[in-house]
Amino acid sequence: MTATLVRERPTNVTDAAGTRPLPAGDVRPTSAALLTFTRRALWKSGAIGLFLLLWEFGPIYLADETTRVFMPPLHEVLAAGASLLANGQLQEHLAASLTRSITGFTVAVASAISLGLLVAWYRALDSFLTPLLELFRNTAALALLPVFILLLGIGELSKISIVAFAAFFPVLLNTIAGVRTVDPLLIRAARSLGLSNFRLFQKVILPSAVPTIFTGIRMAGTSSILVLIAAEMVGAKAGLGYLIVNAQSSFLIPDMYAGILTVSLLGLTVNFLLVGLEQHFSRWRTAVGAQSL
Repeated sequence: MTATLVRERPTNVTDAAGTRPLPAGDVRPTSAALLTFTRRALWKSGAIGLFLLLWEFGPIYLADETTRVFMPPLHEVLAAGASLLANGQLQEHLAASLTRSITGFTVAVASAISLGLLVAWYRALDSFLTPLLELFRNTAALALLPVFILLLGIGELSKISIVAFAAFFPVLLNTIAGVRTVDPLLIRAARSLGLSNFRLFQKVILPSAVPTIFTGIRMAGTSSILVLIAAEMVGAKAGLGYLIVNAQSSFLIPDMYAGILTVSLLGLTVNFLLVGLEQHFSRWRTAVGAQSL
């Protein structure tokens, strides 16, 4: 007897249109997926693109010569920024602002989280400090800027202090809210396992309160930059706020807008970094959610 060998053909996979067979295992991005990604990217960046186009062509075609002097088109602003970058002025002012904001922001976050944990945990301390905290929380930071300058001078200490004051209360209030919204069942379970107060804060309370705390940290990051720019406009010899007000008083309008654009990009970068930090410290939530599926 002769055995007949039948060679099986490899299974073919048709593409999205169903017209061309693709070999099995050949994975290629379909045109539909690429088109969907492109549409989403264009939609998300569409508003910014329209704003930049309006900024570029609006002063040229929609405004008169007088208005164009005070609102130059985008390419002139970018050219001024490139000139500031080339001669080192932009780096100098940016470094001064970053040093002040990072120092004040770090002091505010460390002190606000520590105090927030204590206030949220000890009711007696909460009732004692809340009236004073509410008084200062409802006082605008910029309203106290003359006080900081009178007491601490026009040097670095007054600017760092006003940044720390502005960033302190968003972190404090969100830390208190985050601790108080921790599931009581988790705390009871940790107590039943014999965890000390320190281990309870480390293993249960802080991880559960991280999303709320980081909401306050992101708000504080924005506040620290805005308040610092305003403080630098009043009394400083370096910084982005000084760059903006000095360019305005010297009638260097493109330089002024370049400084404002730098502040916007700085705020966007700070927010992006804080979101990444939040995701890093909240990885356990994603892991738990994935395991429960």
